[in-house]
This record gives sequence, structure tokens and C-alpha cells, in this order.
Amino acid sequence: MSDADPAPAIDRLLAEARACLERVAAEDLEREQAAGALVVDIRPVEQRSRDGELAGALVVPRNVLEWRLDPTSPHRLPEATSGRRVVVVCDEGYASSLAAATLQQLGHPDATDLAGGFQAMLELHNRAGD
Repeated sequence: MSDADPAPAIDRLLAEARACLERVAAEDLEREQAAGALVVDIRPVEQRSRDGELAGALVVPRNVLEWRLDPTSPHRLPEATSGRRVVVVCDEGYASSLAAATLQQLGHPDATDLAGGFQAMLELHNRAGD
């Protein structure tokens, strides 16, 4: 995109990140997990305390995500194997898109995120309860 684009730079960056992602819908997250995807919750403790935990997710603070999931990092988590699909979850699906695009650059070509974030999961569960 050009500098003449009136959109804020972060909006352009987000659009570029999402262009490389096959985002996961809330109703498909359980299927992704069953197929072996590593679901990574990057929400801060305050949001997890307020809205609840995400069953089966690995909690990794956003500020160390790249170090913990880089398959070549000495600080990586054992779950961070190259070739494993990674689905990043944040509160509303914005920070997770940027994080997933970065993880693709670090060696997780199938990294993606949850569209709508944890709030989409809450909405899905609320609809199911109606």
C-alpha cells in the first residue's frame, strides 16, 4: 500500500497480516484442536480472569510469544514444533492476527488466529445456550 493511503498505518499492517492467514471461525476451533493444532491464548491475566479460560489452550504472554514459539529459539516451549498448526487467540482478534503473521515468519507457515478472538467464543457459547 502506498503512503498516500489515508488508512492508519496499523490498519494497513493488520490487512497485510490477515492476507496471509486462513483465520479460524469460533465454531471451528474445537475441530482444529482435535486435529492437533496448538491453540495459544495470548490474553492478559485480567481478561482471562474476567471472561474465563480457553479449554485446551496454552497460555503464553504476548510479550514473550515469539521467543516461546520460535522453533529455533533456545527459549521455545516443547509444544512449539515446526510444522504444527498454531492458532493464536486474543480478546477480539486483532493482536492475534499480527502475532500469527509473525509466527509464520519464524517457522510456523500454518500459523493463524481466531477470528473475533475469545469474544467470538463467548458469543458462540451464549447463542448455544439460547
